[in-house]
Amino acid sequence: MSAEKVLEAMKAAGKPLKAGEIAQAAGMDKAAVDKVMKTLKAEGKIESPKVCYWQPK
Repeated sequence: MSAEKVLEAMKAAGKPLKAGEIAQAAGMDKAAVDKVMKTLKAEGKIESPKVCYWQPK
């Protein structure tokens, strides 16, 4: 599933990433990553420690 790929890419990086970097790391299209991240954010699974950067909670 896309959400799992996005979370795995974020965890593997070990640091907050921008959406474009997450897309590249997960091997996905940025638009798809943006959509998945919106869902993950609504579910409280990711957080933004600084503007435009995201990490798993």
